[in-house]
Amino acid sequence: MSKTIIIIGAGLAGLSAALQAMENGCDVKLVSPFPSERAQSVMAEGGINAALNTKDEKDSPEEHFADTIKAAGGLADPNAVWGMTQAAPELVHWLLKLGVLFNMSGYDDVDLRNFGGQKKKRTAFAQSDTGKQIMTAMIDAVRQKEAAGTVERFSHHSFLTLRLCGNVCSGCVIRDEYSQEIMELPGDAVIIASGGMHGLFGNTTGSLSNTGEVTAELFRLGVPLANGEMIQYHPTTVECSGKRMLISEAARGEGGRLFATKDGQRWYFMEEKYPEMGNLMPRDITAREIWRISQESEVFLDMTEIPKEIISDKLSGLADDCMTYLHKDIQTEPVPVLPGIHYFMGGILVDEHHRTSIQNLYAAGECCAQYHGANRLGGNSLLGALYGGRVAAKSACEQAGGVNLSCAAQIDIPSAPQIAATKQLNKIMQEALGVVRNEDRLLKGIQAVQTLTGNLPLLGSAILNSALARKESRGAHWREDYPKRNDRDYLKTTVARFDGKQIQISFVPIPERR
Repeated sequence: MSKTIIIIGAGLAGLSAALQAMENGCDVKLVSPFPSERAQSVMAEGGINAALNTKDEKDSPEEHFADTIKAAGGLADPNAVWGMTQAAPELVHWLLKLGVLFNMSGYDDVDLRNFGGQKKKRTAFAQSDTGKQIMTAMIDAVRQKEAAGTVERFSHHSFLTLRLCGNVCSGCVIRDEYSQEIMELPGDAVIIASGGMHGLFGNTTGSLSNTGEVTAELFRLGVPLANGEMIQYHPTTVECSGKRMLISEAARGEGGRLFATKDGQRWYFMEEKYPEMGNLMPRDITAREIWRISQESEVFLDMTEIPKEIISDKLSGLADDCMTYLHKDIQTEPVPVLPGIHYFMGGILVDEHHRTSIQNLYAAGECCAQYHGANRLGGNSLLGALYGGRVAAKSACEQAGGVNLSCAAQIDIPSAPQIAATKQLNKIMQEALGVVRNEDRLLKGIQAVQTLTGNLPLLGSAILNSALARKESRGAHWREDYPKRNDRDYLKTTVARFDGKQIQISFVPIPERR
């Protein structure tokens, strides 16, 4: 009898897990409150990394591995990263066969562009709408399986809690958001693919449907959080309709230049400070430079020097968005930019097989801490979600067991968060966890969060306490009171645990490379 794998979330990691689980002979139940077309993965613009070496730059998966570990500040599991970078070329070729319309170079070579933190052209792309193209192909592939009856999709359903028998997961509890009916969903394993914790902050580039409530409920149940303090600020975002609109790194990859005004002249500060890589330094460094300069002068991204044919062939989606939402023609005027919260490197603690601390519970994609350490390379998020979904599904289908589906499951349904309290939480988190942090702001944030109740404030407190405990600067975590990196004490994963009464923070060594 085949195993039943329940997948929470229908974005890229969830769809990837679904296709892999079916390939492994498992039945799939796919649960999500929104259609896949509304997943955050659709919003990914720049591309997906793979050392395809179509530009004859002697690129290799080994170099991709080295760049990923370097950007991660050494905090990523090297065995997991090695697996991802080795698999990347095959994954891109698989996406091509699936029908993804990547930009091509010559007859049959995938075109590649420069992206931050990487000296080689390694990022495959579909104009500036790569996420939309990949998701379209994945959605079609999964729909075919739905039509064949091997995938059962629970649309407009939200995850409430796990179905637990001791420390063994035997499914979950979900709610129909139309009828409000609550139902138990028994299964042999659950894969969480619910996205990042954007709802904690509100004002991010991400989808606000990624509330973080699934991660918060798991944390309440005792599932540890890893590297929660590692929150990526994308260097170039613009305020738009109450959230941050992303100006893709692809713009800088194709020749866009950052500048501010100094002594009445344009000052291309990234090119002056970092002559080797200029505007394509890793995101954490670029975001901090923009943040510092923005305290005294407005910062702009100038794309007017990019040739018109490059914009029409490779950046048309970005150009259309800027015209539609900002009323700016990027071919004739620069765009004012500021860093904005974009991606969560931290999340649910998993091992290289994507297993959590609860038996038969797995996690993949942005909701878990895997592949990116202290800072994610642009182009590695789509890759990490696609590859991580595959690994989680393989692990679940091969390893899940010991489930007694008829056991009297321990179920405690959490109360829904209040809108006013969530807005208050958003303000606290934004003020305490900026591009640059210090002990005073973090302590004030912790004290303020303690006045709020519920799962999301508990998760927020875990992240704040993680940031307070890491007394160094590394990657996306920059402490002005501890500005130096301290490998002796902190070349380790931050782990936050909740024992039912209080949050405990510890530091766990990084696995050794096999």
